[in-house]
Amino acid sequence: MCDAYIPDGALSPSAERELLGKITDLLLEQEGVDPTNERARAIAWVSVLRHEIYVAGAPAQVPHYRFVCYVPEGQYNDERRAAVTAAMTRAVVEAEDGSWPDPERRVCIFTHEVKDGTWGGAGMILRLPDIYEFVFGDKGRQEAEQVLAVRRRQEAELLLAAAGDRAVP
Repeated sequence: MCDAYIPDGALSPSAERELLGKITDLLLEQEGVDPTNERARAIAWVSVLRHEIYVAGAPAQVPHYRFVCYVPEGQYNDERRAAVTAAMTRAVVEAEDGSWPDPERRVCIFTHEVKDGTWGGAGMILRLPDIYEFVFGDKGRQEAEQVLAVRRRQEAELLLAAAGDRAVP
C-alpha cells in the first residue's frame, strides 16, 4: 500500500495515471512479486491524497511529493528501501517532464514495514503467510514463514550484540 501525496494540478491527468501505474509496478517488484500477477495487483493499493505544502513557512511555489509506503514485515531491507526511493523519485522526474526545476529535491519517500499480526483486511488480521498464500498459492505460506524466521533471527542477533556481555546471566 502507498499513500501518494500529489498536489492538485501538479501533473496532467494522463501523467499522474502513468506515474501511479509505475509506482504500483515498482512497489510490487521490490516486494519480490511479478507486477503482472493479478492477485498481487488486486491488493496493491495506492491512495492519492491532495495536499497543500508550505516550505520555510510559505506556500510552496513548485509541487512537492510525498510517498508513504507500507509493506508487511519482512519485505524491506536497506537495498529494497534504496531501490524504491530511487525508482519512485525517477518516476516523478519523468512524470514532471521538466516542468519545474530540481524535482529530486521535492520528492520524499517513507518506507514502513507493518509488524506481522497488525495488518488488517477482509475483516481479519492478515499475517505475511496469509498474504503470500493469497498471492503465490500454497507454496507462498512456507516461503513467508521462512522470511519471517530470517527477520526474527536478524533482530535477535542485533539485540544480543547490543547487549554484549550483559546478555548472559
